[in-house]
Amino acid sequence: MRRNLAFATAVFLLASSGVGAAFAADFTPGSDGLGDPFYPLGGNGGYQVEHYDLTLDYDPPSNVLTGTAEITAVAEQDLSRFDLDFRGFTIGGLTVNGLPAGFTRNGQELVITPAAGLAIGEPFTITVGYHGTPTVVTDPDQSIEGWVPTDDGAVSVGEPQGSPGWFPCNDNPRDKATYDFTVTVPAGLTAMANGVLVSQETSNGKTTWVWTETDPMATYLATTDIGRFNLTTSSIDGIPSYVAVDPQLAKGQVLSKLSDVVRFYSSIYGPYPFTAVGAIVDSAKNLGYSLETQTKPLFPYVPDEATLVHELSHQWFGDSATLGRWPDMWLHEGFATWSEWIWSEHTGRKSAAQYFKQLYSTPAQNDAFWNPPPGNPGSPERLFDGTVYNRGGMTLEALREKIGNDATFFRILRAQAQENKFSTVTTPGFIAIAERESGLELDAFFQTWLFTPGKPTSW
Repeated sequence: MRRNLAFATAVFLLASSGVGAAFAADFTPGSDGLGDPFYPLGGNGGYQVEHYDLTLDYDPPSNVLTGTAEITAVAEQDLSRFDLDFRGFTIGGLTVNGLPAGFTRNGQELVITPAAGLAIGEPFTITVGYHGTPTVVTDPDQSIEGWVPTDDGAVSVGEPQGSPGWFPCNDNPRDKATYDFTVTVPAGLTAMANGVLVSQETSNGKTTWVWTETDPMATYLATTDIGRFNLTTSSIDGIPSYVAVDPQLAKGQVLSKLSDVVRFYSSIYGPYPFTAVGAIVDSAKNLGYSLETQTKPLFPYVPDEATLVHELSHQWFGDSATLGRWPDMWLHEGFATWSEWIWSEHTGRKSAAQYFKQLYSTPAQNDAFWNPPPGNPGSPERLFDGTVYNRGGMTLEALREKIGNDATFFRILRAQAQENKFSTVTTPGFIAIAERESGLELDAFFQTWLFTPGKPTSW
């Protein structure tokens, strides 16, 4: 419940005059992290973000990014101080509710002390001006993310901890928000971002592109991608579609399947969740992986069909229904891997059961294939291990066969997507849905497939 505005104003006036010491004593700092098992400092306590308004100006030759982030949030406690996640850059100015605020830097933590305490339930606005050369983030598995330069611009990828490399944020998937992007680049370049294209305008040798994402989005799914693109705008059943392809690359006829894939997944998982769809294909030679950035998956090369359908399926499982803690990654990658298999089955090629049988024939002695169990990879270095993908997908196919009724099984998947739309998911939550829809007791099944080391032999 929000506090009475007059009461909050009185607290502010008393505190600023020194009379409200008794009130001020109740204001405490928000935590510097949310305690995720793999990334405990990802995210911050004491508030929830509602909206990010990012204004960016990028100069590719110098790799200098100038930005202003206006962040609208709501206090979840009486806040004396709070953190944002932010890496590098020189901060040119920082205000809270229009008043200069104190700040310090400590690793990825931008520690902010507003001019007055922020009362629980009240909205507030943080404005951060910054500039500098972005620092590429290296993950525990040695992959890179954040703001990654390309031959003619840059791509930005955030899973699991790269977004603070290009904008200040509350970097935890449990804190979803809406976004506006205003991106200025040299004329002749295109700036892609999440959501719907609002406008583009060129003057004085620069073009400003404005995008808006009105559906809630986790920070790691936010993207801005700059370069030379052939941009095709169309629609899929009334949903605006934006497909951007780097002209250095082949045209990529596989992208013509995008509408068929979206329609198929909509038929089994429920309606496509977002107000825009598409793909960004950029020659990002140093990246090495694709990412399901919300509304427009990013590919560093022209994808094959399996990669395309994998990333598009993430729009349901990963982007709309998003893990609440990183060890639950199988809820993204296992589902997307199985989605590859069911697309193959749908198009008359190898069935999901055949994929399962082929993978299950892997000998138990192949420890690297069967371990770690996908329900908890054990450490951030193993977040993207093959078991999270393959054994995660096999878990779903084994569940399908155990239930023995496709109508029930697909009802489980649809419920997982639709009941958790724009929210976060957990493994216990999925198990509860599976038991509710099937009428079966499945604790032992999931214990075997998700949490027991070694090759499952009985379930």
